[in-house]
Amino acid sequence: MENEKTQRIYKLIMYTLIIIIITSLITAFATYKYLINGGNVLGLGSKGTNTLEGLEYTLSRFRTELEKKYMGEINDEELINGAIKGYVAALGDPYTTYYTKEEMEEIMTETEGNFVGIGIYMTMDTEKNAILIIKPIENSPAEEAGILSGDIITKIDGVEYSGSQMDEAATKMKGKEGTKVTIEILRGNETKTMELTRRKVVISHIETKVLEGDIGYMAIADFEGGSAEEFKTKYQELKEKGIKKLIIDLRDNGGGVVDESIKIADMIVEKNSTLLITTDKTGKEEITKAKEDPIVTEPIVVLTNVYTASASEILAGALMDNGKATIVGTSTYGKGIIQELHQLSDGSGIKITTNEYYTPKKHTIHELGIKPDIEIDLPSELKQLLEVPEGKDTQLQKAIEVLNQN
Repeated sequence: MENEKTQRIYKLIMYTLIIIIITSLITAFATYKYLINGGNVLGLGSKGTNTLEGLEYTLSRFRTELEKKYMGEINDEELINGAIKGYVAALGDPYTTYYTKEEMEEIMTETEGNFVGIGIYMTMDTEKNAILIIKPIENSPAEEAGILSGDIITKIDGVEYSGSQMDEAATKMKGKEGTKVTIEILRGNETKTMELTRRKVVISHIETKVLEGDIGYMAIADFEGGSAEEFKTKYQELKEKGIKKLIIDLRDNGGGVVDESIKIADMIVEKNSTLLITTDKTGKEEITKAKEDPIVTEPIVVLTNVYTASASEILAGALMDNGKATIVGTSTYGKGIIQELHQLSDGSGIKITTNEYYTPKKHTIHELGIKPDIEIDLPSELKQLLEVPEGKDTQLQKAIEVLNQN
């Protein structure tokens, strides 16, 4: 009798938890309007599902069997988080992801420009299903350990991670300041193991300098929160130094918040010009146009490479199609889909692929990328250097040549 009573209590608990989770997912999507990789928050309806009863029954049966036979401790919170992660992962979209409350807190901290970890920009290599390092962050543990652009993370603390597990890998590499993490990377055919000490990493979004010939240079590392305002401030500083031309370097920029890249495009493109076209799952089209008169009037060259992705491709495409910049470098990554990040009422969150985007002239970006006006690559021996000398940077030199012809 006692065992039956216990089972009934657990079934009731599980049923209640499932109802809370499903209700949270349905009703709380629009409670937090912070966007990552852009787009507008969409309110979701209360459409029911005919699988809820079957899901509840299946999970309760599993829970009963675990209670009967499992020798270890059962942590219901971890089971529920794992169940939701698996539920969302079964969509087969590597960019649609469920985040626990703790993971959401880390994402919010990173977006504000600082976090504790090893300091790398990374993306998923969809062809190899691998975690590809775009580049280490300046003055980070990763940079000091000798991690390079193009390295692939294979293991963290002895556990293998694939590209589809990139979010879990990112979480694993974060932790308390002063603690250590061991990562294994693949560089070409060589495997390297490195032990790094986590510490606070402060991100600087934009680096600037003045090149010979009154050419302003702005390297944008990402489009996280505040990068548009930083662009405006640093552009004005360059303007005060007398620049007559401008290079915007988007190489190795893996993207970020689309709104930030749109705000920068709005500083360059004429008012009412199209900056971005998006379509949702129904094919409904939305056009984003410039709202302000431009403040940047100099001739512009944009530098791109294979790691120029997402929000970076939006900015490059907007400037290219509006005749505001010449694109120099190599074809971009080709991530032409937008995710919305919603925080749920319990503090957890879900990132959902909601839209595909196109350049103002309706060119497809996804899996194609943006082909530059002038295609030129870096010498192979320089591709993994963190700082390529200006004189040997063939792409930068070509950008300077193009601007000096104007």
